[in-house]
Amino acid sequence: MANGEFRPVYHPAGHDNELRAALQDLRTGRWLAMRDLLDRTPDWSLWTQRTQVLGAVAAGSDAVHAWLTEEPGSVAAVVMRARVAVERAVRANRAGHPSGQELWQEAWEACRSAAHASPADPVPWVCLLALSQLDDDQRLAEHRLPPPGPMLFPGPWGLLAEADQRDPHNREAYHRMLQFVYACKTRGTLSAAVNFVQWASSTAPDGSPLHVLPLYVRVERYRREHDHGKALDLHWITEDAEREALRALEIWYHRSPAAARTLLDLNHLAHALWGALQFADAAAVFRELGPYFTSLPWAYRSRTPDDPGGAEEVFVRARGRALAADRGSGRQG
Repeated sequence: MANGEFRPVYHPAGHDNELRAALQDLRTGRWLAMRDLLDRTPDWSLWTQRTQVLGAVAAGSDAVHAWLTEEPGSVAAVVMRARVAVERAVRANRAGHPSGQELWQEAWEACRSAAHASPADPVPWVCLLALSQLDDDQRLAEHRLPPPGPMLFPGPWGLLAEADQRDPHNREAYHRMLQFVYACKTRGTLSAAVNFVQWASSTAPDGSPLHVLPLYVRVERYRREHDHGKALDLHWITEDAEREALRALEIWYHRSPAAARTLLDLNHLAHALWGALQFADAAAVFRELGPYFTSLPWAYRSRTPDDPGGAEEVFVRARGRALAADRGSGRQG
């Protein structure tokens, strides 16, 4: 397809066709497909990904409540109740809604109930980590525990350890911890984030998505420093930026199964490789993405970051540049 004709698609399920079908039913208020999908989800990593996406959609309906009413003994439904409660609490907090505190308390209780109902499941602890970002003053003791290493910060390390114990190097758990860093009033510095992701990636095995974390921090630094009246492309072609992009390519992308890679991580890798002028490697990632994209990080490279069309335009331009350069090198077009 010619680049001028290509239009990317955003869908939270990405290449997960089973999840896409369940979301379609969930949007109409039906929960049976969600239940059946979770029944046949084989591992904690995929379980975490699927419950996160399902929870974001289910938060706008009473489908999970209906499921629990119909099947009160369902452990999966109890976990999904926690997902929905956390999603609603985070949204209310972001919007400054007066019900935010009440929803936070409800979500905390739902997470504890889920942890009791499903003791081997990392998701209740991941959900508690998601709630920790609402405690930006670190009022709760569980959010200011001593760190496990030097150069790190007091924080919800106990919650991270609980998730890690159940699913080592759980992708969402570490991303939630990074969100806590950004939200924390006393610790929300980029240096704290850099120290955290360096620590996290240094302990992760080859193929782990935690090796992509430095790319997220580089995007956040760009977002904070970017004056939309200037071009800061040099931000992406420094030696550090190129090294981070190529390390994520080698240690994560080349050593992980395709089915385990999330759209968001693939978009961040494609973006980093394109920014570092590694077009041939970026082209391979763009091909794997196929028609799918996520608005971040592309929106931050647009002059209109709040306009979804701006992110799409940058993505299409970057994809076209990478594929054209790769074809010019004689590799697959």
